[in-house]
Amino acid sequence: MLKFDHVTFSYPDEDRDAKHATIKDLSFEIKKGEFVALIGSNGAGKSTISRLANGLLLPDSGHVFVDGEDTTKVRTSAIAKKVGFLFQNPDRQICQNTVEEEIAFGPKVQGVDPEEVKKRTAEALETFELKGDWFPFNRSRGERQRIALASVLVCQPQMVILDEPTTGLDYKECIRIMDYITRLNKEQGLTVLMVSHDMELVQEYASRVMVLTDGRLVGEGPTNTIMKNMEILKQAHVLPAQIPMLAMRFGDRFADVYTVEEMTEAIRGGVQK
Repeated sequence: MLKFDHVTFSYPDEDRDAKHATIKDLSFEIKKGEFVALIGSNGAGKSTISRLANGLLLPDSGHVFVDGEDTTKVRTSAIAKKVGFLFQNPDRQICQNTVEEEIAFGPKVQGVDPEEVKKRTAEALETFELKGDWFPFNRSRGERQRIALASVLVCQPQMVILDEPTTGLDYKECIRIMDYITRLNKEQGLTVLMVSHDMELVQEYASRVMVLTDGRLVGEGPTNTIMKNMEILKQAHVLPAQIPMLAMRFGDRFADVYTVEEMTEAIRGGVQK
């Protein structure tokens, strides 16, 4: 679904700062239906990769392929039909005066039949428990994030990029959004690339993790494997999720422990012995 082939990218000197990292000869592939997390410290290049992935930025050298198409050879609007992007801050994404208009905006721009737009909008309002006549900017942070996500998914992309999707949300809103994304991933084959600093979130939902530092990929693999590879995580200046980190401290008997449930069972087994 997404392939980086020896991609290099750098911002002009006047635009380069702590948030704008240079990407250096980067290669990786995300297959259709995968749920992949991209982790790394601030300035590692995660946001730059996200924008290269949806065609907002084009590589200086190398190639980015979305569903087999080179992003340098297709219009950004064509890529947008396949790749949805959920911003960290929903207020950067919402642009209409009612929730109904906001959700319908994307399909209308893409030229979807008006009756189909109406049908999709009604389904999205029901699915995300939103009211069409709400003024979106007056809603809570969690509601605005749901509005933004609904406006992305109503376009029915093949892939969605989530940029810190749960920042500012309470636990209930976080689980609500992530469970819905996971359901689409498992039931409809939606490809997901999630940029996140929240290792608990990564451990819970991602099946594979890519670790980035200084514009380079320093490690990738199954989530459980990466979460216990302290050498790779240290390079990216991140800590593993709490349960895997605790399991490593407890020794070999907890080698296969990654969740609260697995930790509980391991402790009970030790007590029984």
